[in-house]
Amino acid sequence: MNEQVVKKGIMVCGHGSRDKDAEMEFSLVAEGLKKRFPDLPVEYGFLEYSAPNIHMGLNSLINQGVEHIYAVPGMLFAATHAKNDIPSVLTTFEEKNEGLEVSYGKELGLQDPMINAFQARIYESLGLDADNPPAELYDTMLVVVGRGTSDTQANAEAAKLTRIVSENMGFGWADTVYSGVTYPSVGVGLEKLIKLDYKRIVVAPYFLFTGRLIKRISGYVDKVAKENPEIEFINTPYLRDHDKVIDAFEVRVRDIMDNTPSSEEDLMAIFKRRLAAGEIDVHHHHAEYQDPEASHSHDHGDTKEHSHDTHSHDHSHSHDHSHSHDYAHKHEDHSHDHSHSHSHDHSHSHNEPEPHSHGVYKHIAHPLGPRTMIGEGICCCFMGQFPQWLLDEEKERIDNGVQGEALAHRK
Repeated sequence: MNEQVVKKGIMVCGHGSRDKDAEMEFSLVAEGLKKRFPDLPVEYGFLEYSAPNIHMGLNSLINQGVEHIYAVPGMLFAATHAKNDIPSVLTTFEEKNEGLEVSYGKELGLQDPMINAFQARIYESLGLDADNPPAELYDTMLVVVGRGTSDTQANAEAAKLTRIVSENMGFGWADTVYSGVTYPSVGVGLEKLIKLDYKRIVVAPYFLFTGRLIKRISGYVDKVAKENPEIEFINTPYLRDHDKVIDAFEVRVRDIMDNTPSSEEDLMAIFKRRLAAGEIDVHHHHAEYQDPEASHSHDHGDTKEHSHDTHSHDHSHSHDHSHSHDYAHKHEDHSHDHSHSHSHDHSHSHNEPEPHSHGVYKHIAHPLGPRTMIGEGICCCFMGQFPQWLLDEEKERIDNGVQGEALAHRK
């Protein structure tokens, strides 16, 4: 009796960005994987902001006859999106399509190809040959810029990366700053680090693709460099589709294919266990964003109500995040009007980009954290976590100026 051949396919799941260049660059990962797996269909999709969304990519694979999908998160570390949002979307989709099997892989993590890609980008920015590097760089400081999340473990991985790369490459000093919700933020972190008196500082963002955060990081570096002309600041390019990054994605796909055993519970198993225990509040609107420029509507069979085992989640819920931040302030030659009086109703139509949620961050008021970026267009989900006393305090700083304050607060 002949064993039925099950057609396989690969799905790369990204976060999404308002930056169209980031969307294009993410698509290059799928193109790179197609070259590594020429016999398998490869699709990609995003949780929010961008099209195609994850459901579109999954539906495309089904339309190509795929019965077993190897899904990998296109994310550096396992924070909320990789742990909760993507497996939630995949689980729901698998339930709706009888006979479909979806296997979910690990985040890229600190595997050797990722570390090597990051080091290659740093050598590139220094004008050095990664295949014939110097023995040491003792006269140079390395500042790694991590994404920064409300997930402590993900933040710790960025700090671990800094130590690994610093020892591998022999920097005189190295430290980690973050562009997201944790601390220290990029601007205030650089202000502290320049006091160590290094005359050459490499600022290396550990990011896959471009976007508003990459551009904001460059802006901070430019400000510090202008105010400290005696220091040479070197901007390292982000990872993009470096060959070794594609190697890392290939490793994750092959791990699923080979059912490689791991000493750790996989992300999908962790998600399903936590979901069954009622520990997760998932927001499926992430993956249900529709391209507002599309000339027709898409019906992907997405329902807002579904059940996982004995748990039913109604996602046509209304979250009213009414928080009013009535203040405006200026930074150098541009102004930011933060009159936030926004009410977030999550029973959305598909005509606009979907809002999103982040985990509550217990150190939101840290003096070196995201409060230093108020006025720099930080995510409204984090703005909504700031207590009013903090907003009032920051307004006073911005209006009056405080010596030694963070870059984001300078007039």
